[in-house]
Amino acid sequence: MDKAGNREILEAIAQESNDWRKLAQPLAARYRTADTGSGAAFVSAVAQASVVAGHDVPDIRPGPGPIDVSLFSVDESGARWVTPKDLEPARVITRLAHEHGLTAAPEEVAQLEIALDTADETAAGPFWAALLTGDADNTVYDTVFDPTNRSPSVWFQRTDAHKTPRQRRHMDLWLAPEAAGPRIRAAVAAGGTVVDDSHSPSYTVLADPEGNRVCVCTAVDRD
Repeated sequence: MDKAGNREILEAIAQESNDWRKLAQPLAARYRTADTGSGAAFVSAVAQASVVAGHDVPDIRPGPGPIDVSLFSVDESGARWVTPKDLEPARVITRLAHEHGLTAAPEEVAQLEIALDTADETAAGPFWAALLTGDADNTVYDTVFDPTNRSPSVWFQRTDAHKTPRQRRHMDLWLAPEAAGPRIRAAVAAGGTVVDDSHSPSYTVLADPEGNRVCVCTAVDRD
């Protein structure tokens, strides 16, 4: 599979469309529609265009207001990547959204991952795969993926084995770059603290009032 580098993808998005943002694995877009009919017509048009072009139908999630769309490719191992071939469906979806009167809201896209510290992901992986997806084999490299894309992914952060109790898991919240700063400030105003922003805007570590940590992540400055 011809995997695209993160920088290449970000440059292509910037040049061609402002509708899409790169998150952990997918390209993501959110569209808002004023009425149910135009939203339903858009979803149908995207599905038809995908079939005609011979592409997999993207993950489309209509809601009461927004419609979320995500694009990614799956290689022979089951790993998810954004590849150059995902850019053409993104162009088509952008065009169809505009034709149906939808409004892009790229600053609202988000993806939640669970990160688990482990010294041996081969031991922990099958448990989380079975629990979240019903199949212990749904672990690819260091990440559990739900094939239906409904449960959050779990990725295993390698750490040394240890007995001292400490936080073994945290959440990674992936946001559009322009949304990260406001979201961090809102969390701090609500009682959180910034633990480490030395890697910002790639990721910033926050803690809640009881010390539980979360990383706010963007695709910026990642190779």
